[in-house]
Amino acid sequence: VQLQASGGGLVQAGGSLRLSCAASERTFSSGVMGWFRQAPGKEREFVAAYRWSVGTAAYATSVKGRFTISKDNAKKMVYLQMNSLKPEDTAVYYCAATTRGLILSALFSRPEYEHWGQGTQVTVSS
Repeated sequence: VQLQASGGGLVQAGGSLRLSCAASERTFSSGVMGWFRQAPGKEREFVAAYRWSVGTAAYATSVKGRFTISKDNAKKMVYLQMNSLKPEDTAVYYCAATTRGLILSALFSRPEYEHWGQGTQVTVSS
């Protein structure tokens, strides 16, 4: 599975960015695609995920209501729309995927995702 993330940048607090992740066909037919982020000096943490098999998304509490994960089947793309950005959202964002179906509680666990893209930097200035 090939993953390619893009769309990061510098934005002021309150602004918006959209991250994109290009995925291979295997990921789109089943499994889960997710977004994680890692701030300097911190562990990589779950942000959002989309389960193809059930057609539902899940979000970390810290981003719920501000971030939206979506997909474009024709383009084999997954997006993370980030609105109302805060300085604490500053991190390197990674897209991740598994071709397995996951139960809800497993979505938040990094080891459940066997495929990772390169990160894209998001910096939110105050």
